[in-house]
Amino acid sequence: MLDPVRPIELSEIRAARERIAGTIVRTPLVRLELGPGGPDIRLKLENLQPINAYKLRGAANAVALLPDAARRRGVWTISAGNAGQGVAYAARKAGVPCTVVAIETAPQAKLDRMRALGASLVLVSYSDAWKALEERAWPGVEGTFVHPFDDHDFIAGHATMGLEILEDAPDVAVVIAAVGGGGLITGVGSAIKALKPEVRVLTAEPDTAAPAALSFAHGAPQAFSDWKASFVDGAGGKSLFPRMWERMRPLVDGCIVVTLDETRQAMRVMAERARVIAEGAGALPLAAALTGRAGSGPIVVVVSGGNIDLAKFAELILAAASPPGAATT
Repeated sequence: MLDPVRPIELSEIRAARERIAGTIVRTPLVRLELGPGGPDIRLKLENLQPINAYKLRGAANAVALLPDAARRRGVWTISAGNAGQGVAYAARKAGVPCTVVAIETAPQAKLDRMRALGASLVLVSYSDAWKALEERAWPGVEGTFVHPFDDHDFIAGHATMGLEILEDAPDVAVVIAAVGGGGLITGVGSAIKALKPEVRVLTAEPDTAAPAALSFAHGAPQAFSDWKASFVDGAGGKSLFPRMWERMRPLVDGCIVVTLDETRQAMRVMAERARVIAEGAGALPLAAALTGRAGSGPIVVVVSGGNIDLAKFAELILAAASPPGAATT
């Protein structure tokens, strides 16, 4: 029986911040220089975490809060790469084994990094991984399951980012984060709304996989029937889980859906203007901000990760230089 969904309390977020301070990096918030007349956009650089992605915040908090007996059994999770790295990193620090049921089409950089952190990998298809997320089980895998997004303590860890954003950008008007399972936006939104409820919290998704936007449009959790795999492997699920809908609904003020070409352009802008390497999911919020639909700012966009094969990154940003109307994949 799963615990009922409940709000993330500010006291829990502050306690998580103290708990994970020795594991995570307090990442910088830097202004993206877009020239005269451009929107005021600041980049929250979670790609600078030790695993190059924000998931370490939630994983460190969740693993630390496991009862000793549960931790000693070892831990396992399901991941396209970043959550797996986070749980593997936290497990290694705790001195316990870790298994990741990993999506077989994940970038090689993510698979290699999980193995380097000591995780045993079980490679499965995206569809099988999504089913395992719902069932919280995979045949033959033992240990204590740490859900990569539908976990109260995992989300409270992510919420620590919201505290940092408000400290470094007290004038922020809008915060945008990508949505995969929904743990990031729920965590950041929990902190932002607790301390400064007038700040708008927006989601970003690719148009090939946008169940959150569809769910908010219909007022109920939806499956995305036209889901397509893309280089945005860390966001855009096949559906929005009912429990995550319950968590997100009070916190999210709107959804912005962007194209893959807009996402490539955002990756290129960050590389050219800020020398930042962002994976597809990490560039979604900037792509959303650059559409103009979030206003003129100040806008904080969460660069959630930078785990991408360098050859693929180069291919994508070169494609972003193609003229409008060029073929996309």
